[in-house]
This record gives sequence, structure tokens and C-alpha cells, in this order.
Amino acid sequence: MGGPETQDGHLLAVHGLAKSYGPRRVLDEVSFIVRPGEVLGLIGPNGAGKTTLFECLAGVLSADQGEVHGPGGRALAPAERRSVMFYVPDGVAPWPDQLAGSVLLLFRDLWRLAADRLASVVDSLALRPLLNATVRSLSKGERKRFLIALGLLAPEPLLLLDEPFDGLDLRQAREATVVLRAEAARGRTLFLSIHQLSDAARACDRFVLLADGRVVGEGTLAELRSRAGLSDGGDGMEEVFLALT
Repeated sequence: MGGPETQDGHLLAVHGLAKSYGPRRVLDEVSFIVRPGEVLGLIGPNGAGKTTLFECLAGVLSADQGEVHGPGGRALAPAERRSVMFYVPDGVAPWPDQLAGSVLLLFRDLWRLAADRLASVVDSLALRPLLNATVRSLSKGERKRFLIALGLLAPEPLLLLDEPFDGLDLRQAREATVVLRAEAARGRTLFLSIHQLSDAARACDRFVLLADGRVVGEGTLAELRSRAGLSDGGDGMEEVFLALT
């Protein structure tokens, strides 16, 4: 697998991350690791703290406590994390009055990418019919595919995607999964925030289960089944999550 590693063989290690809003504890001593080249799923219902965790990791939001260690095992200040990770929030519409194709070209030129790389991303996400539409005019599902494309074009070794399948129908979600798995096969690490457990089980190698701001499980589906005391007889992510929460 590609990508830099920490001294323990991890791309990222999160230790004791916490965030509160007044008396409400949104993140409670969150700790986990991110391994190079994996697709890691951050799993939890709406309100579990997934977006807050992503924002704290990316340095968009300041955490109350905790550390994030990057390649080499060094603690990364929030401003330093942009060299390691690229964060794509859910529901944003960057440069809303610009044509989608113009924004994609901007990203291509910004990162000095080959033309065939942009063409490959555009075609893999079926964006070619949308290139002459403004970002503002895109539907929810179209905008989601456009945002995934921006994330794929960015060069950072870790890509954080908040709810990448939200707004996609079943076929589109499966096609997007193929694209994301192919990106991981190229050596990139993906960290996906997902609330639909069926999407998570299909897309991810390992999982971080988040409930009420706490990590209640981390590992592969088989490892989580074992932790939950479930048999190896095919219990899915839904049963595992319910058993651990």
C-alpha cells in the first residue's frame, strides 16, 4: 500500500480527541488509527458526532483536547494537517456561480495533474453531462458526485469524505463505491463518514463506530462481530452496531 506511515505503521493516530458545546459533550475521548491504503468507515447515526470529528481532524474546528499524530508519529497542529489530509464536507457548493467544468479544471491546474487524470475522474463519476452547468444548479446527487471528484483530484495521501453516498441512488452509490475502492487500490487512504450501514459494509475495509460522541468499536466487520459476541454466521453491520451500542 502507498502513502506515508507513522512510526507505528499508521498514517494517522488520534488520541483522546474531545469537543464540547457548553454542557454538551459532542466528542468524548475519541481515539483510533488510520492505516495506509485502507478505506476506513466512520459509522454512526445522525448526531453521533461524525461531522464534528472530521472538522476537528481537518483543523476546521478546534478540539478542546487530544492530539492527532501524523507520519513519523509527530503530533500535528491543526494548521499542519492540510499537508496530510484533504477534507470534503457534506452539503457544500464551492464556487456556486462557476461552471462545474471550470472548477474541475481549476483543481487540475492547481495540482498540475495530467489531462487524462481529470478525464478519468470525470468519466468514472458520470460528470461529463454536467460540465457546463453551474455548481449552484446541480441536484443533491450531482453535487455529491462533483464533490467526490474534487476530493479525488486533490493530492493529499488521506481523503476525508463526509457522507459521500448521501443523495445517491442505489446504482450511483454502488458505482461511486467502485470508484473509491479503485482510488484506494492506487495507494490512497480514504476515511468515509457514513450513516447508511449497508453503504458502509460495501465500501469499507475497517470501521470506527461512533455513538453519542464515543468510539464503541474499531476494526474489521469480523473483529467487531467478535467484540460484540456475535457468531461468524453472517451478522451484518446493522446487528453489530446495535449489539455494541
